[in-house]
Amino acid sequence: MDTATSVRDLLFTLLLKVGVASSIAALLARWTTFRRVLFTEQREPDQKLKLMLFLTPALIVGVTLRLVGGPAYAFADLSLEGAFLMGLLGGRVVGPIGGAIITIPALISHEWLAMPAASTAGLLGGLIRQAIPNKEDLWNFGPFTFLNIPKATMRLLRKAELSWEMAPLGACVGLELGRVALVLATTKPKWLFAVDSHWDWWLVLVVIATLMSVASPLKIWNNTRVEMNLEQHQQLLLKARMDALSSQINPHFLFNTLNTVSALIRFDPDSARGVVLKLSNILRRLLRKHETFVPLREELQFIDDYLDIEVARFGKDNLDIVKHIDEAALEAFVPSMLLQPMVENCLKHGLAPKLGGGKIELRTTNSDGRLRIEIEDNGVGISEEKMPHVYVEGIGLSNVRERLRVLYGTDFHLDIESRPGEGTVIRIEIPELVSTMQEVG
Repeated sequence: MDTATSVRDLLFTLLLKVGVASSIAALLARWTTFRRVLFTEQREPDQKLKLMLFLTPALIVGVTLRLVGGPAYAFADLSLEGAFLMGLLGGRVVGPIGGAIITIPALISHEWLAMPAASTAGLLGGLIRQAIPNKEDLWNFGPFTFLNIPKATMRLLRKAELSWEMAPLGACVGLELGRVALVLATTKPKWLFAVDSHWDWWLVLVVIATLMSVASPLKIWNNTRVEMNLEQHQQLLLKARMDALSSQINPHFLFNTLNTVSALIRFDPDSARGVVLKLSNILRRLLRKHETFVPLREELQFIDDYLDIEVARFGKDNLDIVKHIDEAALEAFVPSMLLQPMVENCLKHGLAPKLGGGKIELRTTNSDGRLRIEIEDNGVGISEEKMPHVYVEGIGLSNVRERLRVLYGTDFHLDIESRPGEGTVIRIEIPELVSTMQEVG
């Protein structure tokens, strides 16, 4: 075989080697359990075991494929690189054990130095992990870290500060050179495999391929960690926003309720006692662990307590409550504290200014995967001048709209229709969620 053909075959093998390492890393990153293991920097023993169980099967298959397929499948053997990676991620116990496991097929084929070499690589990775003060610095090691060698050298000379991403780089170079040296030092039959076992300038490409086979998986997994970190922060931000909105709604509701109790105590202590009992039910609900979603049945029970207080305030003859509830909708989940601000809006802007009695109708329907809720009053209505303030700036309804936007994005509708002198209708349409609810945060 001529030199050109040999060079072409070597380049092809090295490219395939890096490609296989990157492909395995990308496939593993799709597993939720593996992603959790990556995201946790301080790993428990069970997580280290999971890390080893995820990595070793593919690496064993690669070694076996190289042994069965011969030189054409030399790219599949990632035993040294895989053991070193397990040491970097799992520590000085996982690395050597993992390295020993993945080289069992090579040991069976009488490659006697394969297991000691892989275990040494795993131990070296574990020692590097132990030596680095901030474990996050490991993830700075990438395919092109070698370009930072001049900068790291100047930093060491001027500030006496180590660039810890250089440690994995130097280890990879040392491991590949040491492997080639061992291959050349052993007599036939060879006791250790190397892609290219000659001291020539092509060895530079082999070393670079080894670097890439370690750095590429780290870079892929680091991107996965960054995505998970962003997702976690988004969830925390969402929870913080929801808590902030709820903290605005609850005091507003309690303020009005306590005013009602204060007014009743003056002329009807018995009714005030009943209101206090209803208020205790409401407070018990509010003081429970924060729930983003609750069944509509529970939300209606909450509204019943609230309306009982308002009936006591307005008088049984002055406030009529009518409900038209679709039984199929009772188990659907709705945002907690969804109905109360809207009912309060009807009382405050519709019925309170009206002389004489008033009526509130609550209607729910459930069809085509959508839950529709309507709250209508026959009060004084809202004038066109006041509508923007109620619809956008009002504490209750503006927060309801914001909560719906946070929870459903654009997949909801909130409309207010008011006819001065006739009444107001508030309509909400949201997706029907029944059995797959997940709380925010």
